[in-house]
Amino acid sequence: MFCNRKNIKLVCDGSRVAKPRASFVLEKNAQLLVYKWLKSLRFSDGHALNISRLVNTEECRLYGMKSHDFHVFIQTLIPLTFCDLLPKRIWDALTEISHFFRDICSDKLNVDHIERLEKNIVETICKLEIIFPPLLFDSMEHLLVHLPFKVKVGGPVQYRWIYPFEMLDITEAM
Repeated sequence: MFCNRKNIKLVCDGSRVAKPRASFVLEKNAQLLVYKWLKSLRFSDGHALNISRLVNTEECRLYGMKSHDFHVFIQTLIPLTFCDLLPKRIWDALTEISHFFRDICSDKLNVDHIERLEKNIVETICKLEIIFPPLLFDSMEHLLVHLPFKVKVGGPVQYRWIYPFEMLDITEAM
């Protein structure tokens, strides 16, 4: 037996085998609630693309998000979106990763705070590995461990990220 988690074991029901729903999966009505909320969001000009245009509530999908939109979603919307919809331990882990990215991308850096982030990200990744299946993780999760060091060496992220060049590509395409 590879996995000893009782809450995710297959259940035999006569001739049928059923797989229980994972604790991080939202019910269909909760998914619809999230997408309707995203559809109603409005951001100030220049903060993020109008995410409401990217939401398809019928299919419960987001289409065409740019990298900056993902950053806005991860850093600000995840804690707000899933606060009442997910179990507390899952919401806490997602909020920790959200705050990690927000702090790493901050324009004001404190070395003591960055060193604290460097220690805490390992625990946060472990919490995420306990919650989500191993298939979700690859070598990219390990990159998070190195980001605080990169910030200490290279300074604020704003001077090194690609958003300005991505925006140039968008305006040229129009």
